[in-house]
Amino acid sequence: MLAIRLPEKIEKRLDRLAKRTGRTKTYYAREAILQHIENLEDIYLAEKRMDAIESGRAKTIPLEEIMRQHGLED
Repeated sequence: MLAIRLPEKIEKRLDRLAKRTGRTKTYYAREAILQHIENLEDIYLAEKRMDAIESGRAKTIPLEEIMRQHGLED
């Protein structure tokens, strides 16, 4: 179960949309999450990885090394 607090303006917009279309607010919240979760994962995981690289906790791997590991050499 998920409970979220939204800014009042967004809550009102969501409420109007639900009333006008005959769907529930939950339906639209679920749709928004399903459509955007992949982008959010990409953004936040990339930012976390970048922080780790910049702080020295992780290092980069040259593209050539990745290609060699996966048999993609020219």
